[in-house]
Amino acid sequence: MPLQKAVSEGEQNRALGLSTFAFTICFAVWTIFAIIGIEIKTELGLNETQFGLLVGTPILTGSLVRLFLGVWTDQYGGRIVFPLTMLASAAATWLLSYADSYGLLLLAALGLGLAGGGFAVGVAYVSKWYPQQKQGAALGFFGMGNVGAAVTKFVAPWVMVAFGWTAVAQIWAAVLAVVAVLFFLFAKDDPELAARKLSGEKPMGLMAQLEPLKSEQVWRFSLYYFFVFGAFVALALWLPQYLIGVYGVDVKVAGMLAATFSLSASVFRAYGGVLSDKYGARKIMYATFGVSMICLFMLSYPATDYTIHGIEGEIRFSTSMSLVPFVFTVFVLGFFMSLGKAAVFKHIPVYYPDHVGSVGGLVGLVGGLGGFVLPIVFGAVSDLTGIWTSCFMVLFGLVAVALGWMHIAIRQMEQKASGIDPRALPQFPEMADLHDEVRHGHVPPAKVLTEWRPEDPAFWEATGRRVARRNLMISIPALLLAFAVWMVWSVVVAKLPLIGFNYTTDQLFWLAALPGLSGATFRIFYSFMVPIFGGRLWTTLSTFSLLIPAFGIGYAVQTPGTPYVIFLVLALLCGFGGGNFASSMANIGFFFPKAQKGNALALNGGLGNLGVSVMQFIVPLVITAGVFGALGGGAQVAQDGSELWLQNAGFIWVPFILASSLLAWFGMNDIADAKASFAEQAIIFQRRHNWLMCWLYTGTFGSFIGFSAGLPLLAKYEFPEVDVLKYVFLAPLVGAISRAATGWVSDRFGGARVTFWVFVGMMIGTLGVVHFIEAGNFAGFLATFVFMFFVTGVGNASTFQMIPVIMRSEVPRLMPELSAADANRQAEKESAAIIGFTSAIAAYGAFFIPKAFGSSITLTGAPMVALWGFFVFYASCAALTWFVYTRRGGLLHDIERGRGAPPSTPVPVPGATA
Repeated sequence: MPLQKAVSEGEQNRALGLSTFAFTICFAVWTIFAIIGIEIKTELGLNETQFGLLVGTPILTGSLVRLFLGVWTDQYGGRIVFPLTMLASAAATWLLSYADSYGLLLLAALGLGLAGGGFAVGVAYVSKWYPQQKQGAALGFFGMGNVGAAVTKFVAPWVMVAFGWTAVAQIWAAVLAVVAVLFFLFAKDDPELAARKLSGEKPMGLMAQLEPLKSEQVWRFSLYYFFVFGAFVALALWLPQYLIGVYGVDVKVAGMLAATFSLSASVFRAYGGVLSDKYGARKIMYATFGVSMICLFMLSYPATDYTIHGIEGEIRFSTSMSLVPFVFTVFVLGFFMSLGKAAVFKHIPVYYPDHVGSVGGLVGLVGGLGGFVLPIVFGAVSDLTGIWTSCFMVLFGLVAVALGWMHIAIRQMEQKASGIDPRALPQFPEMADLHDEVRHGHVPPAKVLTEWRPEDPAFWEATGRRVARRNLMISIPALLLAFAVWMVWSVVVAKLPLIGFNYTTDQLFWLAALPGLSGATFRIFYSFMVPIFGGRLWTTLSTFSLLIPAFGIGYAVQTPGTPYVIFLVLALLCGFGGGNFASSMANIGFFFPKAQKGNALALNGGLGNLGVSVMQFIVPLVITAGVFGALGGGAQVAQDGSELWLQNAGFIWVPFILASSLLAWFGMNDIADAKASFAEQAIIFQRRHNWLMCWLYTGTFGSFIGFSAGLPLLAKYEFPEVDVLKYVFLAPLVGAISRAATGWVSDRFGGARVTFWVFVGMMIGTLGVVHFIEAGNFAGFLATFVFMFFVTGVGNASTFQMIPVIMRSEVPRLMPELSAADANRQAEKESAAIIGFTSAIAAYGAFFIPKAFGSSITLTGAPMVALWGFFVFYASCAALTWFVYTRRGGLLHDIERGRGAPPSTPVPVPGATA
């Protein structure tokens, strides 16, 4: 085999990201009949047999082609095979919309099924980019593309209701074709194929590729996958009718509850890969089969009535599993299935590194056939026994066989290895290559980083960048959820009057404002928590605390008699989400070198801010349907006779909060050098620039979060004829994106210069809002607010970029007794504390801005007094920025123009170079 060149982490991430996205779209197309098949059945008058064949045809063909697609990927490379597969499936999906007979539908379904074969292509392609000790996590992440089934279940019904099933087919086909082109343009040949092209070596022949299929081990892996993947697909198809038949729920509730199983059996696959890399795939398989047997035993037991002839008469009781325990049990079953799917494919590149395509293709083929065969078996045994739970009995038997075969095989291997020194024998001989950490040099990463030198280029490239990025990627969704929960009242209050809560305008503005008040107060304390408790523990706890207001809102809004004081308390508790920002930004600041700190903080804060617009977009959608079915409670009847499930505004975040908390605990790190007591951090209260930056950051972030809280109610008050909730989410969306996307501007030109022009823009925007309110022009009003949110996003990034630059300049002057290294560490700690504290003070804008609007409207009948007050405040911020920082002789004038550097740093600060 030709020698392969080393690949960079960026190339690996590109291959994995492109493949996962492409597979997600493929899986969404592959399962399209789960939605459009319902309308096709009605339109063509299909019987159950015809319908079952139509739905199963793509599953069958998508499974059968996996072996050949895997082999071709090994021979010709995924960059060619994957796009061709997607384009062929896209063409068949498009033609599906023109089929006018059952025969043509089946023909098109055959071609559509090629999308399912994309799994074998992706496995063979992705595995070649990673070393063995990382292939489990990589293939587990790739396997998360199974979530495409949930994407279709959630999105396709909306499109089908609006435009018909043919539009769904055409849109899905177009998206698949576009993704195919993008994959070809941006993907690269895998390292093995690239090396083979350079050497001129011919690819392995077909017979050589198929040689490993003679091994019993391959077929054993196939049985494992027949259960973890085939049973997953089968249950995803079978559960809706099971729920309707056993529990009497309607089709909407059944669909949503079945989707929870699909999600749990998909999104945790990446975690299964990580666990397989860390603990060995065999341990994960034992856990998967063991827990699955327990769950399936519980699910298999049919509802039974017992009559015992006792001494004093008959004793009657019954055993049955109610709906809530059933949903929980299948969720747990799906979770362990997702771990098992990742563990199975962790084996393949370890045992068959040169035959990943053929072996992975066969295993995927057998697993896919399970999705076709098992629903037929379920139906047959149901007819034979007349027992609903018989489907779980079948799966119990299947997993028992798989577990027994696996354990016997392992015992045989242990016996063969009996002559080896027991001390040298790994826990499971079959997985020796995975457990021998010394041979592979693989040591599980410590949660506490005792050595952290991000300014050392060698350390950063070897270790620091990867660790810092992982912590950032976990921090961002946690912060996004925090913002979503913090600002959820901005939408909820607009709907309360519709379902019987008769509150005044001022009372509603109070509910919208109070999360800002408590969130800002919590930030004061949260800003000092990371150095005391550590970023990993505090991020986990602070994210988990969001469950309290999420559940509280969900239950309180279901009863119109809930006292107003309860809503006040819940609004205050939403401040937990606001407090998270201070600790999150302080934590991430420790991980990155100064040259990248501005952009890292901008990404964390900007994409975290995105939670506001995500919430304002999602909540109006989820409150119109019973997303959680019976688990979430009934609908409230609005004044216009429509139904609302306002409780979903709180409940919708619960599963994501749980997942994010677990990710933070298992995936983040603490930095030992970042530890500091409150007394050590309290020195910032003596720093003049701490208080000046509080004023400036209130002008940027305070405006962002304050306008986010107050804009929905203000727009509804000024333009009652417009359904404002359809549009107002755009403004904070732009603000969040601008913060994430413009951090580099401050790193390049200097934060103070950017901040000055930000406040000039805010003054202009305020004048624009006044003008369009007086003109009664909603389009202009919204456009001006979008502009102001964009400017605040730029300012959020620029003000935070200023803080570490200021402190690296000031600490050596204020504490000359410190060495250069100690001065740098002190500046980092003070910068983190100031970032947290300024964010706390600025967050009071979430209280004062909506309250200012409410008070201005109450006193004068218009918000103009509040807007003119904001104009004066922005003018003071611009003047302060110019006088202290950007004018000639200002603190940052020379530094930002490359004429000076902070004494404590041996290299120029961000933005100092041209």
